[in-house]
Amino acid sequence: MPLSRTIMALGLAIGLAATPALAQPIPVTVALDWTPNTNHIGLFVAQAKGFYDEAGLDVEILPYSDTSAGTLVANHVADFGILGSIGLFTQRAAGADLVATYALVQTETGRLVFNADRQDIQSPRDLDGKVYGGFGSAWENALIGTIIRHDGGTGDFETVTLGTSAYEALANGAVDFTLEVYTWEGVKAERDGPAQRAFRYADFGVPDQHTNFIGTSSAYLADNAETAKVFIAASQRGYEYAVANPDEAAGILVTGNADAALDRDFVRASLQALIDGHYLKAENGAIGTIDPAKMDAVGTFLFETHILKDGNGAAVAVKPDFTTYYSNAYLDSAP
Repeated sequence: MPLSRTIMALGLAIGLAATPALAQPIPVTVALDWTPNTNHIGLFVAQAKGFYDEAGLDVEILPYSDTSAGTLVANHVADFGILGSIGLFTQRAAGADLVATYALVQTETGRLVFNADRQDIQSPRDLDGKVYGGFGSAWENALIGTIIRHDGGTGDFETVTLGTSAYEALANGAVDFTLEVYTWEGVKAERDGPAQRAFRYADFGVPDQHTNFIGTSSAYLADNAETAKVFIAASQRGYEYAVANPDEAAGILVTGNADAALDRDFVRASLQALIDGHYLKAENGAIGTIDPAKMDAVGTFLFETHILKDGNGAAVAVKPDFTTYYSNAYLDSAP
């Protein structure tokens, strides 16, 4: 081989050897808190539109399981999870390693509901002595008792634990009232009946809250701060896109979860309720931002009603520092 060609070949070989291998996408797992629904829509949009790919991530949205997302995250089975507000506070107080990093909704989506034809229920104090179809948590008793007493009642009611069967029981009159998520069960009732009336928690002495979060563990954040930041930013972009493009976003959620047999029209109506009510994106434009005042208010409520228990099941004696329960530092536009 001529010397010049030998030198060129040698140079090419050296150049190729010096070129770093193409970066492999970073795997990230996310645990859902329930079967796929519109609370999760930004995750599926970010995945389908390639926002995670562009961020250098290989995101796997794990199938819903009977083990709570908080438990999976705290035990490092999942990197991130959808955390309920009350679950975040109670599990964290008991010693679980959980940190909220993105507020899925900017205000409470839950409400106390009853059939619209119940003329004997005009205000919360009328619930004294009535039958509540419940879900078996201490939070429910504190919540409902506060609502009734705030309106001048005694807060005495009967509870029948039914789980999701409570909605059927309410519809057929087997129970007098229950709790529901307006943007899902409430939308279904508006579409299919029977008609309902409702009391908003925050109107009767219960602090407003974010209801759900994307969260992780402090251990994960310590070791993967940059990955957490790009994951939250890409997820935030997914929710922004869903708000701006609801028809497409609804289709993405439905087609991406064929096994769930979601009703596209219902999903679209639920998403519109989230948009119109400024749940996903507040009127001031906040999306994903966790409000420190709301976190302190709901944490204080749970502490004062003795719902927060330590790892031994005893009521927490000293009010925790709730600022350690969340962080806005991983948002794309953190305050």
